[in-house]
Amino acid sequence: MDYEYLIRDLNQTSSRKIIGTDKGLAKIGDGVINLAFSVAKSIYLTNNSANKKIVRTGLKVNRKILSVALKNANMKDFAKNRGDAHDLADTVEAIIAYIWLSNKMTLSEIIDFLKNNFEGDFHNKSQEVKSATQAFTKLLIHVLKYLPEK
Repeated sequence: MDYEYLIRDLNQTSSRKIIGTDKGLAKIGDGVINLAFSVAKSIYLTNNSANKKIVRTGLKVNRKILSVALKNANMKDFAKNRGDAHDLADTVEAIIAYIWLSNKMTLSEIIDFLKNNFEGDFHNKSQEVKSATQAFTKLLIHVLKYLPEK
């Protein structure tokens, strides 16, 4: 389904800062990111379960994971100046919403990308945070080619 009309106005005046600081995009992206992360984590945990027990999770992504991923991807120029962890996380959410709404990646592709970049023991919280941060960093680097240069 085509949702590009929701970002048509952004495409006319698009800039990194405008996309990254759009509160409406961030709200949409919050849902996309949390759904993608929950499904990817469920698949990862099921595939790495000793007894192949099906695991379903429904978790929110910690804003620290997203804010560090934005910094690691060297994409802070999308965020508002002097943004805190919450603002930086909103920027990641806005970017992912923009990518999804502009049909550059489907939800399934985002899920698969995250799942394929997870590693380690997700029963160990510090390993999960490290792995999720790395996966979101790689996702941001991957989608950079679909975003405005300035």
